[in-house]
Amino acid sequence: MLKRSVLAVVGGVLLTAAFEPIAWAWLLPIGVATFALATSGLSVRRSGLVGLFFGIAFYFTHIEWMRGSIGPDAWLALSSVEAAFYGLLGLAVPVLRRLPAWPVWLAAAWATMETARSGWPFSGMPWGRLSFAAIDTPVAPAVAYVGMTGLSFLLALLGFLLARAVEERTLPASAALVGVGAALVVPAVVPFTVEETGTTTVAVVQGNVPGPGNDILWDPRGVTENHVDATVQLADDVAAGRAPAPDFVLWPENSTAVDPFDDAPVNSGIRQAVSAIDVPVVVGGIVSDGPDHVLNQGIVWSPGSGPGDRYTKHHPVPYGEYIPYRDIWNPEFGQLALISRDMRSGTRTEPLRVAGVRLADAICFDVAYDDVMPPQVRAGAELLAVQTSNASFIFTHQIEQQFAITRLRAIETGRWLTVASTNGRSGVIRPDGSVVDTAPVREPAVLVEEVGLATGLTPAMWLGPWPTRLLALVALAAIATGVVAYRRGEKEPAGPVPAPVKETSDAS
Repeated sequence: MLKRSVLAVVGGVLLTAAFEPIAWAWLLPIGVATFALATSGLSVRRSGLVGLFFGIAFYFTHIEWMRGSIGPDAWLALSSVEAAFYGLLGLAVPVLRRLPAWPVWLAAAWATMETARSGWPFSGMPWGRLSFAAIDTPVAPAVAYVGMTGLSFLLALLGFLLARAVEERTLPASAALVGVGAALVVPAVVPFTVEETGTTTVAVVQGNVPGPGNDILWDPRGVTENHVDATVQLADDVAAGRAPAPDFVLWPENSTAVDPFDDAPVNSGIRQAVSAIDVPVVVGGIVSDGPDHVLNQGIVWSPGSGPGDRYTKHHPVPYGEYIPYRDIWNPEFGQLALISRDMRSGTRTEPLRVAGVRLADAICFDVAYDDVMPPQVRAGAELLAVQTSNASFIFTHQIEQQFAITRLRAIETGRWLTVASTNGRSGVIRPDGSVVDTAPVREPAVLVEEVGLATGLTPAMWLGPWPTRLLALVALAAIATGVVAYRRGEKEPAGPVPAPVKETSDAS
């Protein structure tokens, strides 16, 4: 059992190394294979314990950036919850291995586990999905065909087929491994492209954060002033012919960390910037919603008419932006004491309308959730935008992990994508995931780029949530079938049963 536990820990660390900042993606199938090898042949309880060790090794290292940015208490709590899901998956291994073609069923269970922990408890935590490690690899284009969940399934399948090949060392096992590997790279040879229907010019503003750079509340009005100044300077450059005129401007999340409707200096600054550039500015603002709640919004602020269309962040961070069950307990200690009002969740699935463009917006961690950008694309979005702050994580590797996820969204949807961050990492991304331009971290910058618009759908967008639903049904059916086979196997005797001796009568 000790050797199995050590093997599981090694596998979890190898899986972490497949993601940013190390990004040795070739380690991903090895890490997944190690999970299968470490849990092979164990009882349900022992397999669950070994799976938990794998999850601890993976998740505590994968989001280690939270320890120094948010706090060790939040890091320990969130990592423990997420690690438990790998323990639950470990419980399923012995029953799924009773079935023929067990790598398929275990891969479906892995993808379903990722879906479950990405949405629960509260809003879950999608960080660490296998598909998120695929950027800059030959398998990344596959996400346009099968989506994030589908790609996670195929990558898990590749890892489990590798484990079976190691265990069996047979030609069929090796052939299946090679076949899935080949199928994963076919989209790199035949990538799916969405035809562009037009272009628009976007200015992405990274105004920078005053003071230490990792605290948006150190000088919130100073943050707004920086973005106003950068936009006014852009207007001067346009007037002087030093920069092309944008059709609209994108500011980041928390570019106004105080209510732009209640705070007179902030409101005046926004109006000054909009008037100077004379095109709509998508402002990232914290807006009051009564005495007990706030909203984190992307607000289309147009010349003359002022604020209009808005997107509200779908997935506020529990214990970071709101306190779950505050009516039961109201913590007044540490960082939790700073959350005086809870952030409400948005529900909008329609794209924003900005300067005649239908824009799919996502705020910070929203980009990692499948229920934010894809529905807006299916509703007609022509262009993607991510408004993010990331100031709290600016000295960590979180910003690179989030940027990798963002690039994969561009591939999945077949859309250009613009990212505005307060102080890093801002950028403009092509539909193939390549980066056109990016701003230096912790420096003010303005990126002005002509980007393409598209209305067509990739296969992943056309399929929508159905791969996730299908894999969940397959996983549940396989587990139910495996439980029956497992119990039947426990009841069967360990060895051959001798045939009963037939009694004969005495002839005498």
